[in-house]
Amino acid sequence: MIIGLTGGIGSGKTAAATFFAALGADVIDTDVIAHELTRPHGAAISAVRQAFGERYITEDSALNRKEMRKLIFSDDDSRRKLEAILHPLIRTEVARRAALFCGPYGLIVVPLLLETCGYREMIHRVLVVDCCEYDQIARTVGRTGMDEQTVRAIMATQLSRAERLQQADDVISNDSDISHLKQQVEALHSKYLALRDRG
Repeated sequence: MIIGLTGGIGSGKTAAATFFAALGADVIDTDVIAHELTRPHGAAISAVRQAFGERYITEDSALNRKEMRKLIFSDDDSRRKLEAILHPLIRTEVARRAALFCGPYGLIVVPLLLETCGYREMIHRVLVVDCCEYDQIARTVGRTGMDEQTVRAIMATQLSRAERLQQADDVISNDSDISHLKQQVEALHSKYLALRDRG
């Protein structure tokens, strides 16, 4: 069984995935793969350079994340162009790693799971990590140093909170502290084990 874990920026996806991994679940994080593809001389760098030019590549041949972020969250065409480069490469690597799952169940962390084609056929359940908009913004600003305007621009490219919740099979509410998050992960872990055993 494979669970697709998603949620808006700053919702706590990484923290939840870390707890699931500690309980024995196999975890793939698509953000990690995206960083691997765009690190110095990564597999996506040549295509990004060709599509966007040297301004968006650093001196050591990595993606210039700051410049690219400014571009794609102010220009939808550029965002779609970058997604057209990265998303097929990410999905291919996810499929490769998922084939190696050996734990009781697998978890694929995809921020744009519900917005992106190609993942729904891989997964059996959608798990949404949810929190209020205020917490999303505060956590992201605190973690990344981005300003509120940039965070809101990123949020505008994602499904609304209501739309995500409507498509969820399971929900983790992350409006409290980390121990509450951990308790919910443990409860879902037990649920997923039971679902697996029922076949």
